[in-house]
Amino acid sequence: SRGGQVFYVYNRVQHIDEVASEVAKLVPDASVAFAHGQMSERQLENIMLSFINGEIDVLVSTTIIETGLDISNVNTIIIDNADQMGLSQLYQLRGRVGRSNRVAYAFLMYKRDKMLKEIAEKRLAAIKEFTDLGSGIRVAMRDLEIRGAGNLLGAAQSGHMEAVGYDLYCKMLNDAVRMLKGEKREDEEFETSIDLAVNAFIPNTYIKSEFQKLDMYKRIAGIETTEEYSDMQDELTDRFGNIPDATENLLKVALLKAGAHRAYISQIVQKPDGIRFYIYKNVTWNTDHIMAMLEKYQGKLKYVQADEPYFNYAVCKEDERKPVTRHYASTARSGLKKKKLLTADDIFHIVEEIIKNIGGLYEEK
Repeated sequence: SRGGQVFYVYNRVQHIDEVASEVAKLVPDASVAFAHGQMSERQLENIMLSFINGEIDVLVSTTIIETGLDISNVNTIIIDNADQMGLSQLYQLRGRVGRSNRVAYAFLMYKRDKMLKEIAEKRLAAIKEFTDLGSGIRVAMRDLEIRGAGNLLGAAQSGHMEAVGYDLYCKMLNDAVRMLKGEKREDEEFETSIDLAVNAFIPNTYIKSEFQKLDMYKRIAGIETTEEYSDMQDELTDRFGNIPDATENLLKVALLKAGAHRAYISQIVQKPDGIRFYIYKNVTWNTDHIMAMLEKYQGKLKYVQADEPYFNYAVCKEDERKPVTRHYASTARSGLKKKKLLTADDIFHIVEEIIKNIGGLYEEK
């Protein structure tokens, strides 16, 4: 009805003629033919030319069509027994349609009531998730995670990779190689964590797919600059709609974490008595600046010398926090004094300012 043509992929030569006959019975007004790699060169060429010229509406074929074809009028592909195919193969087959300005559809079919294997479910979920233009590299990375990348530098390395994931494995491998080469960098020797009294997560109502949600958590955790922060905001809004307050908080926490790491802050924790900024131990202070910084906060910020030194920003009793999303306000009752409560934005503003100030305290290296 849309004026296009259809690929029907059935990857069994023995019964492909029977399948073509069944398809012809279902759509008697359409011209149906089949093609596979065991045909003679001349016969296969005639069928493909007829299909390209529009004389055939539905072509039932094996996976011989997965590469090298660019037929712009084909706007639908139906893949039978898709659960038996690899992820890269499914991605190549899906790429046979949508090669013009027409809206195209890919239908991945498997037998009714069939219990899919875990790997097959992951492959189908991945091909469903990665639909954006240029997502081939992400499909390839997911395929590596699902199958393992083989024996890279020794026996049974793929087992470790399966346990930790491809990205983390590459990071660990890179760190180990750098250490053996004597290139260990001081700013990579510690991790930074942030624990603030704000709700920071992705609600189930915002991103329903667990695979997509885990992928977004991973990418948000990698935010390091304001540009990446803005790009992630734009992507979330474009793909899933308006960003909930809790997810916006998560983005801000990720950006603050990157800034805190650059300022040699190992941990930021909100306690009942205030917000603590724990300092990485192997740093050199610029003593000319530290007193000026403490005086700037008029006693609200103090430096505590301990095994793990930290700055503590005092939170007054009347300002103690409960977890908040963006705004947390109390209601006034008759005869009771209304308390001033910090919002998530207040907390983020305080933390961001102190991170910047701490970053200016170190000696130049």
